[in-house]
Amino acid sequence: MKNWLFLSFLVLLFSGCASNSAVSKIPTLTTATESEYTIGVGDQLAVQVWKSPELSLNVPVRPDGKISVPLIGDVVAAGHTTKELSANLAQGFSEYVRNAQVTVIVLNPSSGEYLRRVRVTGAVAKPLSLPHQQGITVLDLVLEAGGLTEFASGNKSKLFRRVGDKMEVYPIYLDDILQKGQLETNYILAPSDVVTVPERSF
Repeated sequence: MKNWLFLSFLVLLFSGCASNSAVSKIPTLTTATESEYTIGVGDQLAVQVWKSPELSLNVPVRPDGKISVPLIGDVVAAGHTTKELSANLAQGFSEYVRNAQVTVIVLNPSSGEYLRRVRVTGAVAKPLSLPHQQGITVLDLVLEAGGLTEFASGNKSKLFRRVGDKMEVYPIYLDDILQKGQLETNYILAPSDVVTVPERSF
């Protein structure tokens, strides 16, 4: 009886260790993570004021992060979403325009391409940085990088993602993904994600 219990314990122990892909901390994509764009220096903006075409304009975000707007003057644009900037401009125009309704559109998000890129570093054939595309996964990124090197420790890989004001770190089991088809950690990537693949220690 004791031997049977001991063998049962060993089976449970090793079956629990057989798959590294059982993770308790899983990254999630929020609406803001996927689509909310933050205006940056160099972006070209279209500011449209409803029923006031003389106040509407196309304007670049200057190196100081501001734009120049009729009647209001200089307004900070960098670091805001289009929704936030629209609200700030509507408040500024309210002194001059009744029921001011303002729409801001990013015509040329030149700052966004760099900020929204996804990157893979470490023990891959060619570390790289790619523009984020909706639906791109960890596996897509690693394959674009030419796969792992012979010295890679794939199951010790990490995903670094900024969530709010914190940097979150999630485990990636690349060996399980590539060799066993276990896709539990083949996460969908968000803009600015970084995947790191360490080398084995000999």
